[in-house]
Amino acid sequence: MPVSPLTRLAVLGALGALTLSACANGADTGGGAGQEAPAELIVSTDLPLQGPAASTNDSTNKLVQLYLDQIGAKAGSHTVKLQTYDDATAAKGAWDDAACAKNATDHIANTNEVAVMGAFNSGCSKIMLPTLNQDADGPMLMVSNANTNPGLTKTWDVGEPDKYFPSGTRSYARVITTDDYQGQGAAAFAKDDLKVTKAFVLNDNQTYGVGVAKAFTESAKANGIEIVGTQSWDAKQPNYTALFQSVKASGADLVYLGGIYDNNGGQLIKDKVSVLGDNSGVKLMGPDGFTGYPDLLALDQSKGMYLTFAGLTQEQLKEAGGAGATLLDAYQKKYGKAPEGSYPLYGVAAMQVILAAIAKSDGTRKGVNDAVLSGEGITIPASDSVLGKEIKIDPTTGDTSAKDLTVEVVKDNKETFAKSQSIS
Repeated sequence: MPVSPLTRLAVLGALGALTLSACANGADTGGGAGQEAPAELIVSTDLPLQGPAASTNDSTNKLVQLYLDQIGAKAGSHTVKLQTYDDATAAKGAWDDAACAKNATDHIANTNEVAVMGAFNSGCSKIMLPTLNQDADGPMLMVSNANTNPGLTKTWDVGEPDKYFPSGTRSYARVITTDDYQGQGAAAFAKDDLKVTKAFVLNDNQTYGVGVAKAFTESAKANGIEIVGTQSWDAKQPNYTALFQSVKASGADLVYLGGIYDNNGGQLIKDKVSVLGDNSGVKLMGPDGFTGYPDLLALDQSKGMYLTFAGLTQEQLKEAGGAGATLLDAYQKKYGKAPEGSYPLYGVAAMQVILAAIAKSDGTRKGVNDAVLSGEGITIPASDSVLGKEIKIDPTTGDTSAKDLTVEVVKDNKETFAKSQSIS
């Protein structure tokens, strides 16, 4: 009889030693003298579980756990267990530098832990990576579902990316497109589809926000869009009326928000509309740092806002069918609703890379990292990938071969598909 996609996912667990090893394209990777793999390996997630991003990241943790349950918590011959970490604080209501630094040392101290899925924010990853990279039994691998800052894997700001890998061995990978491509695609859409001629670019003065604003600015100029102003916004300000008066005086027909919604993005959007009018006039655009936030979608002022997501959206992946759609259906059945945003499936994709690395390795930290960032690296075939396409990690950089960018528009309090934007 035909095998359903859900049954197929469950079978993956039983066949883990064969399937994931085959996906990994190589022989077992040893961990070095004196190291032995624990009987049960811990794979972790490190995400902000407080503040506006909490609902998206809670969905990610639940979806990852559901996936592990379906495959029998196995990676090859190894049994795995999920442990979740929170890198946000109640006081800040978002990811926190000190929490990220502490989590990094906690990961190292957790004897049975072999890899981290995270972080959600590029700035947090940049804090954690040097500690994880210098682990005496490692490096300890980190695979992110959401980091888009180019400097984590390629030359960007001074000293990047080498300063994140003081051991001299890379220990970071990701399954999502980078901001140099996101900025390129957003600028092309602004020029060709929105017919923008003048843009005012804001950033939240954090690692991710500055980087994505830089990428958009450079690409906008290359597309013939005049940049009439750039400025940082202070997340602690009660309002941004004066800021948008400056934007109004500049004659901009688009405002680009480089940053994350957590940094008082709601007030920023409200004041944009209050001063410049609704988004059908002076356009409003934000990057993936503004996607996946129910609070944003609940705002009347967010109507007509354009968003870019550096991957394929949940809506696209569900419509495409396959392993991702099957997992989403199972989540809907268990929790009575869909996951929040598009990052949860990318969380599972990142975990698929980790599990394939474990299956290929001897189960030590060094062995798991070597499986991804040496030799032929890791490839998850399209038939197994929850993204519906092959996930191939370049062992020399840690970047994925998939380069996708989706443009969405806020409509009826939902992120709705607008266009698959070409990037190269």
